[in-house]
Formats: sequence, C-alpha cells, structure tokens
Amino acid sequence: MSSNNDSISRTLIVTILLCVVCSVVVSASAVLLKPKQIANKDLDRKSNILAAAGISDPSKSVDELFQQITTRYVDLKSGRFVDQPVANYDARKAAKDPKQGHSLSADIDTASIKFQANVMPVYLVEDADGKIQKLILPVHGYGLWSTLYGFLALEGDINTVVGLGFYSHAETPGLGGEVDNPLWKALWPGKKVYADGDTTNPVIRLIKGGVDPSAPDAEYKVDALSGATLTSNGVTHLVQFWMGKNGYAPFLNNLRAGEA
Repeated sequence: MSSNNDSISRTLIVTILLCVVCSVVVSASAVLLKPKQIANKDLDRKSNILAAAGISDPSKSVDELFQQITTRYVDLKSGRFVDQPVANYDARKAAKDPKQGHSLSADIDTASIKFQANVMPVYLVEDADGKIQKLILPVHGYGLWSTLYGFLALEGDINTVVGLGFYSHAETPGLGGEVDNPLWKALWPGKKVYADGDTTNPVIRLIKGGVDPSAPDAEYKVDALSGATLTSNGVTHLVQFWMGKNGYAPFLNNLRAGEA
C-alpha cells in the first residue's frame, strides 16, 4: 500500500514539475519573441500600405520604400489633423475604448463595424512642395463571415482610386476570398469614388454581371465577386461608409479646401 502511495506521489510531483517547466518555457518564449512579433506586424502593415498605393521596387526594402510615406492622424468628427493620441496607437483597440471610440447606431452602421475610433491614421505620399500625390486610408467592414481590414489608396485629386487591398479577413476561399485575387484588385485603379461634384456621398460600388466599359457610369462600378454576393455587398458598404459623412468625407473635404 505504501509503495502504491509513493508511486502516486511521485507521478503527481513529476506532472506538476513538468507543467511548471512548460509554463516557464512558454512564458519566456512569449516575452522573448514579442519584439519580433511587433516588428513583423509593423512590417506587414507597411507592406500592405505600399501595395495599396502601388509603390514597389525590388531593389529596396519595405522600410526604405516606406520613407516616402508620412503617417498622420485625423479626428473623424472635425475632419482635421491631430497629434498622435498615444504611443503605438491602435485604432482597432481604440474603437472599443469609450475614451477613444464610440458605438455606431444601426441606422448609420452600414459597414456593420459596431464601433469606430474617434481618430484614424492616414498615410500620405507628398511631393517636394508638400502637395499630396497619394492618400492611403484604412478601411474595414463586415463581409459574409468576417470583418475585412484593408487600405484604400487615392490619387492626389482625392477621388481616383489607386488601389484597394485587404490584409485580414476570413471569407470563403475561391468565393469571397477572391478579394485577394490580383486580377480582381486590378479592376480598381482608375475608378472614381464621387460623382458630379458631390464629395460627401460616394457612388462607387460593386455590381453583378460585370461592368460595361462603354456605360457612362462605368468609372464608378467594379465587377462583383462571382458567387460571393454578400462579400461583394460588404465591400461596397465598407467603401461607401468610410468614404461617406460618417467616415473620411469631412476630412477629405477639408483637405481639398486646404483646411485639414
């Protein structure tokens, strides 16, 4: 009986020690790898911004290319530039912080994001005189299964699309997941966001059946994703939301007027 008790005690001791050792190893790895993870996340962010803006040069690193981009922060309500709220500001986290974000009522939440940060980062490519050549804006909204996070880049006229790309989503591969398809992304450059001088209500949208290039409003339309109606609708809604009055429109209008 004593032998059995000794055996059980030893088993428990070994198990506990093994758990402690594994916990220490896992915790230490997490701490040691955190700087690397943060650096990789930042590199991925920069890569996606550059991709949306159509900036590439195989002879240069991502960090070298990103030197031509200026990061600024915009208060969405006033539509004006503000200082960076806090170090390492994260708009996704800020959106759910009552001090840094706000909830959206169903009647205006067309992108189905529920919460929105008060301040958003924006990225500018400027010439030597400070004139904006390209403007890259973070956008996100719900598709079929997930929230799609990406960047929409505009030309200096603040209306013509340079590119749209998503860096995070969980849409169905081969259907909604085709938002990653280079052929579909190639349909966006040259499209227009606003029409007839209305710079508050975006008209750009995805349509079923393909866009007729000869149609007078073709410049405001993009081919929908085949077999992915809800994801296509989600992309339309998120682009229109962020380019509308509850998104960047106040800022973009101030920018055009030189009052941002």
